[in-house]
Amino acid sequence: MPTLPTSPLRPRRPRRSLAGPSLGVIGLGAIGAMVANAGRSLGMHVLGYDPYLSVKYAWSLDRHVHAVRNLGDIFSQADFVTIHVPASDKTRNMIGRDQIAQMKRGVVVLNFARDILVDESAMADALAAGHVSRYVTDFANPLTTHMPGAIVTSHLGASTVEAEDNCAAMAISELHDYLLEGNITNSVNFGDVNLGPIETDERIVVLHRNVPNMIGSFSSILTDANLNIENMANKRRGEVATTLLETSGPWDDAVIDRICAVNGVFRARMIPGR
Repeated sequence: MPTLPTSPLRPRRPRRSLAGPSLGVIGLGAIGAMVANAGRSLGMHVLGYDPYLSVKYAWSLDRHVHAVRNLGDIFSQADFVTIHVPASDKTRNMIGRDQIAQMKRGVVVLNFARDILVDESAMADALAAGHVSRYVTDFANPLTTHMPGAIVTSHLGASTVEAEDNCAAMAISELHDYLLEGNITNSVNFGDVNLGPIETDERIVVLHRNVPNMIGSFSSILTDANLNIENMANKRRGEVATTLLETSGPWDDAVIDRICAVNGVFRARMIPGR
């Protein structure tokens, strides 16, 4: 009987069961909260870290998700670490050499948020050394696609028919809310600001530079016009800001002209109450 040719076997990495191990979720917003709950449904012990956790998403979490105050607890205890935070200067390389060194040997790291959140050079070294078992990401680049132990998938999670429809519906809803109520959600240039439905005589929406005494200037103008401020919200993003002012009293069309004349104001408008 002929002898079959042999070839060197590629070393096999141990397979892991999902029921039982610990899952560390960094960021418990809309996606992170769902991932944490899914981990609980699979029988995992779930640790969550989010210093900015909102009441909305806190209520949505499975009661068995254990919230930790120290990010190091995620790194030291989790068998799987998944990251769900926005990309910013503060979160760039938030998983780097020091953080990887704190992780269990054989940990699996998942990153479907943003590529800059992980120091991929440090990750490549950790994979080569066997400290990290797998790095799973959907951000393909010349480094990740050639990392032994990396699983790189297509970045297509937002490209399904359903996701495209949901994005369109969300954009329409947010634009509708801004035009009718002045509320801003998911803007590229302005921070999120929301006063809900208008409950007073009118709401004034002011887009302006983020400089001192802006709100004081608006308040003086409204006081001179015998308008009382019933509610207010202000949110900045970088060098720009949005101020929402709910007022009551007899309206004077000259108020908007006076607000627009304040140095640093880009635009202002009044929305009648209902």
